[in-house]
Amino acid sequence: MRKKLIYVFAAIIGLYSCGDDFSETPAVGALNDAALANTDGVNLLLTGAYSVLDGQRNNRPGNQFGVSGDNWWLDVMSDDAHKGSNDADQEELFQLETNDIRTANGYFRAKFAALYAGVNRSNAVLNVIAGIDTSALLETQVTKLKQQEGEARFLRAHFYFELTKIFGNVAIITVDNFSELEFNQPNEGPAWDEIESDLQFAIDNLPATRADQSDAGRPTAFVARAFKGKAHLYQKEYTEALSLLNAVIDSGEFSLNTEFLDNFNAAGENSPESVFAIQFAADAGFSFNGNISSTLNFPGGGPFGSCCGFYMPTIDLANAYQVNASTGLPILNIANVPIFKNDYNIASADPFEPDTTTPVDPRLDYTVGRRGIDYNGFGAHIGKEWIRSAPLADISGVYLPKKSVYQESELGVNRGQGNWGEERSGINYNIMRYSDVLLMAAEAAVELGELGTALNYVNQVRNRAANTSVVQAVDGSGPAANYVVGLYPSFTNQETARQAVRYERRIELGMEGHRLFDLRRWDVTSTVLPRYYINETRVIENFGPKVSPYQPHFDLAPIPIDAIDLSQGVLTQNPGY
Repeated sequence: MRKKLIYVFAAIIGLYSCGDDFSETPAVGALNDAALANTDGVNLLLTGAYSVLDGQRNNRPGNQFGVSGDNWWLDVMSDDAHKGSNDADQEELFQLETNDIRTANGYFRAKFAALYAGVNRSNAVLNVIAGIDTSALLETQVTKLKQQEGEARFLRAHFYFELTKIFGNVAIITVDNFSELEFNQPNEGPAWDEIESDLQFAIDNLPATRADQSDAGRPTAFVARAFKGKAHLYQKEYTEALSLLNAVIDSGEFSLNTEFLDNFNAAGENSPESVFAIQFAADAGFSFNGNISSTLNFPGGGPFGSCCGFYMPTIDLANAYQVNASTGLPILNIANVPIFKNDYNIASADPFEPDTTTPVDPRLDYTVGRRGIDYNGFGAHIGKEWIRSAPLADISGVYLPKKSVYQESELGVNRGQGNWGEERSGINYNIMRYSDVLLMAAEAAVELGELGTALNYVNQVRNRAANTSVVQAVDGSGPAANYVVGLYPSFTNQETARQAVRYERRIELGMEGHRLFDLRRWDVTSTVLPRYYINETRVIENFGPKVSPYQPHFDLAPIPIDAIDLSQGVLTQNPGY
């Protein structure tokens, strides 16, 4: 049986209660710190910190879906995903997609509070550990406490990293602040120093390998190295990033799954490709350990009667999977990529044949649900009847998400439900997987001029795509499309290599919550997103007219206005808002 950390906060709340929100004063818990001052008590508190990786907790402010740990709604602000459903449903998300960015938007408020909940719960662990007298403990107990401190600091680094990449200017709440109830701290800049310090402690004190770690879902020293490498990459510190990421690659701790699909099903959970994941689980009841915040992201009807038709891949994303017929390589340097055949404004009752001749990367049909192609084992996607939005009125297009939706063969394992027919998926979300590590290392290598290293890492990812099983035609006649993947023979110059790495990230990691932050890190949002608005409007004609121009200050989300108000002006707003 798979060993998973099940994040059940209900077991913790009666033992220890702490303020989750940025400026909320903690309540007095049923047990004091002294009662928790042992490895068992610390582990209970750690469970509470892990439990908020998905953002779910009691009395959360803001939009209930904005807390999501998989960052699906932030993809909607990029060129990978539409909000989905009809334009009026979840109006605050429609505002984000169309660049109507408001400081009172509930998605920002929810995410901001959820991440500070993670910081505070991590601090709660560290505060208890700091109060333990270790002089009378056995050496094994001291080692265990150091490992637990490493876990708490790894988690705190993750929450600070998410705050930094989304909001930029972050309020640092130290353990001393937490202990003295001094939560109201200024947001004077990014949290990079704190992130690096926490991750270095984790590297030095966590179990070295998975074989030494007791539970799937807990980090190791090599996981912490991967996250620290990512932190350096975001700061454009490429030498440090590549050194750390190379160490992870060379460790042999991780590898690519043979099957691309195994990153998105039960069979591949906690596999060698999974570096660190949110451990979701489904059950026969209300599935409180399922992916509650992504419950909207299933077909609007569809093969198993689901709700609600959100998180729809864009026309632009589907177009990106077309490849050169002779080389099998992506089509780079084309501002207006050819429009891949789709069924926009065609009723399910009307005839439509999917494109099976244009050469495409096989990852297309594991990422984008398109009409006439098998939908995760449920048979052919039948088109408009599974799409909740209305053509010519709404802006969400024709495609369905696939990576976050169950396989038909695993309904009994991964399908969980909740109120009003919610879908609460038990599919783990990989915050980081090994292909991401390879491509981050390739990115750093390109910027350092090490084009051979970058070529090797990109081609490892492409080689898996070339050899993975492909989606089959529903009539059993063979592959569902003309799947072709080639390897790059060389990178002739740095700019070509840079384009290749960036393109590979999109088609490998599409619809996994990374795209917006990639564009921001590369400083290309003001170029890529306006071009996307034009390209998408070639098919969805009312899309462009509904989107306001992209502004450079959108590269950071606004600090939620009610958080500023609650801080009585200690928090300051990001420029431009």
